[in-house]
Amino acid sequence: MDGTLAVIWLITSLADMGLNECASGCLAQRDAPSRFWVQGGQVIFQEDEIGEEIYVGYDAPRRYGPFHVTYGASITDEGAGWVGAGAKWTTRNFSDGPFFIETSFMPGLYAQGDGPDLGVALHFRSAFGAGYIFDNGATLTVSYDHRSNGDIQDLNPGLETLSVRYAVRLN
Repeated sequence: MDGTLAVIWLITSLADMGLNECASGCLAQRDAPSRFWVQGGQVIFQEDEIGEEIYVGYDAPRRYGPFHVTYGASITDEGAGWVGAGAKWTTRNFSDGPFFIETSFMPGLYAQGDGPDLGVALHFRSAFGAGYIFDNGATLTVSYDHRSNGDIQDLNPGLETLSVRYAVRLN
């Protein structure tokens, strides 16, 4: 997997900003629902399932244009860890129902533990997900993400995760 998910995040969020946000300030700060989330999934390395990951995060109560501020940290059953912060883009405009899609991009730091060698510590985590929003604001999302060092070093095998996330609304 290359930077495809990061490009999808960039295109969707910038298109949304141009179409829907710029009339009132392209990157104007706005309120957003804050959420705490927990996610569990299967870790994939070079097309092999190598273990499980638990991933927790927090979506801040603000966004800048279409960019919702988000933070996350994960650990695998092999002791590999990742922590980062970035932006998430979400839309419900494709459906009249409670369904949504989202993309995200989060720079962060990777610690190998007993997991695979991914090169340097700096890693970019990008994701694509589809989910359902409940009446109380909680969400359930199926997500696929990729993290790699973006070719800042010759060794850049990358790591993927296929997961399910449950988020509760805090405000």
